[in-house]
Amino acid sequence: MDITRIEAAAGRLQGHARRTPLLSSPFLDEIAGRRVLVKAECLQHTGSFKFRGAWSALSALDPEVRAKGVIAFSSGNHAQGIAAAAKGFGVPAVIIMPADAPAAKVAGTRGLGAEVVPYDREKEDRDALGARLAAERGLTLVKPFDEPEVIAGQGTCGLEIAEQAAEEGVTEADVLVCCGGGGLTSGIALALEAKAPGLRARPAEPEGFDDVKRSLAAGTIQRNTAMGGNICDAIVTPQPGNLTFPIMQRLCGPGLAVTEEEALRAMQLAARHLRIIAEPGGAVALAAALFRASEIEGEAVICTVSGGNVDAAILARALALDI
Repeated sequence: MDITRIEAAAGRLQGHARRTPLLSSPFLDEIAGRRVLVKAECLQHTGSFKFRGAWSALSALDPEVRAKGVIAFSSGNHAQGIAAAAKGFGVPAVIIMPADAPAAKVAGTRGLGAEVVPYDREKEDRDALGARLAAERGLTLVKPFDEPEVIAGQGTCGLEIAEQAAEEGVTEADVLVCCGGGGLTSGIALALEAKAPGLRARPAEPEGFDDVKRSLAAGTIQRNTAMGGNICDAIVTPQPGNLTFPIMQRLCGPGLAVTEEEALRAMQLAARHLRIIAEPGGAVALAAALFRASEIEGEAVICTVSGGNVDAAILARALALDI
């Protein structure tokens, strides 16, 4: 994994992915005590950054292999990214989704033409299930984060952050990234290493599911004990990836963790002051920027809002908070 692969992915994504904006608000700056710049990947196709990695991975496949179809496992955002990319290429897509995945994400995935196969995230091994179905049906498995071309696609977000930060006059800052298995975090970290070395990626996670934060602190991969029970479903993963962790270990600063309520508060503040809709897992980096200010250094902080696919009930809960 290096910048060459990310730049190649950027070339294949040209004309397909959106260059999402870098937003700001004086109200958020006041809360954080520093300048806050928000990379709004919730405005990407399918409502999250995952479209980047999906298109990158499918576009890199041999056309004959791609024509047989692809399979993926996801709680929703990777699912929709793969479904949209498969639809764009006119090939079949099978998505293995947790039985408790948000209804909006399940509906969105099916609406893009993919077949959805539910599984119990507490009792079933999604990797084993995906491998079995791929073998049975002749499908190509596209992993959600531990896949080179997926990481490269997510790294294109980092290329944009480097360019946009420079346009804003920001050359030194922490870049907080909503982190599950580490595909987006490691991709952004690689891009920043090459294009904006003064910017440092840092993973942000929900408390209780902060495997990347703990892994970085320990120096070895740590696993979460639970695999459900948090509203930040999009970034609840068992552990960092075998490909992503060494990249994060080499390039990232310490991890940050926020509570569910802080993620909900960040969702409301994003809606009120940036006019964007974030899902809980997509809001943890903004929550860390706003509510973990003592753990951040510098006059500016950049954070991703990585997804906006949220059920109405959760959004209503966030908007109803008294803050």
